[in-house]
Amino acid sequence: MGKIQKLNVFTDGGARGNPGPSAIGVFIKDESGREVAGFGKKIGVSTNNIAEYKAVIVALFWIIENKEKLSKDVKINFFLDSNLVCSQITGLFKIKNSQLRDLEVVPLRKVEYRDVVLEEMDLDAILARKPQLCVVDELAHTNAPGSRHQKRFEDVQELLNAGIDVLTAVNIQHLETLNDAVSRVTGVRVRETVPDTFLDRADEVVNVDVTVQELQSRLRQGKVYKPEKVEQALTNFFRETNLSTLRELALRAVADEVGEKAASHRQREGLEPALIPERVMVCMSSNPDATRVIRTGARIAGRLGARWYAVYVETPREMPGRITPADRDALQKNISLAEALGATLVRVKADRPADGLIAFAKREGITHVIFGQSARNRLEILMKGSTLNRFLQEVRDAAVQVVPLDQS
Repeated sequence: MGKIQKLNVFTDGGARGNPGPSAIGVFIKDESGREVAGFGKKIGVSTNNIAEYKAVIVALFWIIENKEKLSKDVKINFFLDSNLVCSQITGLFKIKNSQLRDLEVVPLRKVEYRDVVLEEMDLDAILARKPQLCVVDELAHTNAPGSRHQKRFEDVQELLNAGIDVLTAVNIQHLETLNDAVSRVTGVRVRETVPDTFLDRADEVVNVDVTVQELQSRLRQGKVYKPEKVEQALTNFFRETNLSTLRELALRAVADEVGEKAASHRQREGLEPALIPERVMVCMSSNPDATRVIRTGARIAGRLGARWYAVYVETPREMPGRITPADRDALQKNISLAEALGATLVRVKADRPADGLIAFAKREGITHVIFGQSARNRLEILMKGSTLNRFLQEVRDAAVQVVPLDQS
């Protein structure tokens, strides 16, 4: 099939209420009248005029992304019913609203580290400029040593606390509670993560969805990585199977977020009061692999819209002064992760873990429990007993999920 010689592009956009909930639509045909592309999407609250502009912009982006399919001398016709947009595109009208011009770019801050000059977002310059809205990319980025905050999402938190609205983006593999799932699927442990609780501050979460083929095309065109890294990326993390799974995770994560916000709204409005509130308990320990249990618990609690507890039972063997340095460090790491993901931390003292967990679950009316389970042989279970087995015997009303722990 030859390259396309002519495109007829039909665009439209509108807002219910003007301003109000808005959407755009694009329909593209070639010279024979064959449909080449057609899509629509919601764009949040906007005006009719802005929606019309965005429809044209989206169509232009599609054309740029698919230029390899077009003839060098392709003729492109646009059809739309907005006199304003038509008049401006043809040069009859000029842009007067500064909000429609290019965004101001705040110069990056230069940081010297190990004889290398790094460039970082200048947080203080943005705070001094105090814009109404700031666009910040790569939310999961780790800042250069010596920066005020270790992570860029902490910079964004400071901007939000200063009354500055932020538009930002993050790839699905960087969400903390999905870290284990991404590692299992891709074989890569992502080190830069953002706590899911950060998303709770967002007024709106939008899934920017592209097909696997489109993303791989962008990679080959050098729009994601430098050319010398493209093939390595395509044969490793960005394999088709990996991308398909990550795309599914993104759709689920956004659906969960929308569901949580809808549930919170119903609760605030008193529309559907919960008859039996869900309560989630994560059994936290000093095991370095317990991070998997914590992430699973946070994910379950998020889907249920439930309060969740990270419960650590301090036994005589792990009292202050007796706990080993390695166990103490691992426990502190687990506590920090649980706090970052929004858990209510609970420390109880008991001779055996089962005693403390059972007492807390009964007292608080826990409905969901997440255990971590290491591989143990029958002799070990007979000699030391099983915390899980005893819990199942004494707490009958809670749903229990067991997360296998890595042996490493």
